[in-house]
Amino acid sequence: MEESHVLVIGAGPSGLAVGACLREQGIPFLLLEQSDAVGAAWRRHYDRLHLHTVKRLSALPGQPWPKYAPPYPSRRQMIEYLQRYAERFRLEPRFGAEVVRAHREGSRWVTRTRAGEFKGHALVVATGYNRVPNVPAWPGQERFGGPVLHSSAYRSGAAFRGQRVLVVGAGNSGSEIAMDLWEHGAEATLSARSGIHVIPRDPFKLPAQLNALALYGGLPLSVADRLATAVLSRAVGDLSRLGIRPPAVGPGFRAVKEGRIPLIDNGTIALIRQGKIRVVPGPRAFTETGVVFTDERELPFDAVVLATGYRAGLDDFLEDAARYTDERGYPRWHGAPAPAPGLFFVGFRNPITGQLRDIAVEAPRVARHLRKAN
Repeated sequence: MEESHVLVIGAGPSGLAVGACLREQGIPFLLLEQSDAVGAAWRRHYDRLHLHTVKRLSALPGQPWPKYAPPYPSRRQMIEYLQRYAERFRLEPRFGAEVVRAHREGSRWVTRTRAGEFKGHALVVATGYNRVPNVPAWPGQERFGGPVLHSSAYRSGAAFRGQRVLVVGAGNSGSEIAMDLWEHGAEATLSARSGIHVIPRDPFKLPAQLNALALYGGLPLSVADRLATAVLSRAVGDLSRLGIRPPAVGPGFRAVKEGRIPLIDNGTIALIRQGKIRVVPGPRAFTETGVVFTDERELPFDAVVLATGYRAGLDDFLEDAARYTDERGYPRWHGAPAPAPGLFFVGFRNPITGQLRDIAVEAPRVARHLRKAN
């Protein structure tokens, strides 16, 4: 069994940021990663993906984005950024170390992985907001003649050229996948199962993230939501005739209470307005050749992509996970000590002001806590 002062689980943006901050504080640590490369989740994402937050507010501690990067970097550029980050801070994860159990044993945290056991005074869980795909099922789905795949398995619309494809879920991933399908010559239909807040990526020629920071950076949530709703009404208008209805609560409240951030639109709504992407309500059942929707409409499809989100999956490996998590399975402590000695969580929020920005705040805070406790 190998020992270090701190064990960090996950070598994505959160785990790398924690590792860099621990390195700067001179605190020994081991970085455990189940895959064979840093930023594994980013490597699996669909090709068209870009950040929805601006680069200057999406940098990890100690490494700004290069000047040549576009305002909204691509998936490939994000992977390269994470690789450079690991090299800069001499972060050398133990690859292939998938954690199957993490528990407190006396005064130490013990993690059992597929590469052996590790022990440390502290444990930082940085396994990601989107660790486990959420894959719902509907009646009759097993009879459907085409492929049904989660968005985590989707790469490019090129594989669906000329096909009728339903995308279930109209969040950021689903909306961008629908646009990607249309750009590759597929007939894309987007299923909006619930209300959606839509924010143009650059309303009034300012990045949506900057607007969110101005509203939600210090104002009470209820006040910020009222102002945001007024701004969105002017910037977007009423989309209900397109099949996109607003939620009953404001965007900030929904992000905090439900973990659902607005759709940051970079072109999908225009395609919907032009009739190039069709919007339907949620599925009710599958048939052999298509899907029946909650409005009783039945449409034929060749394939279905489930952009139905993820879960943290902490209970898969963390002993007594329910003690630390909310009803959705996400930690109730962020970048601060949890109610167990030496336990921290980083990167499990998806705030309206930007997840990467949030990670850049949480990681140094954890390192400072550990330095004081050392």
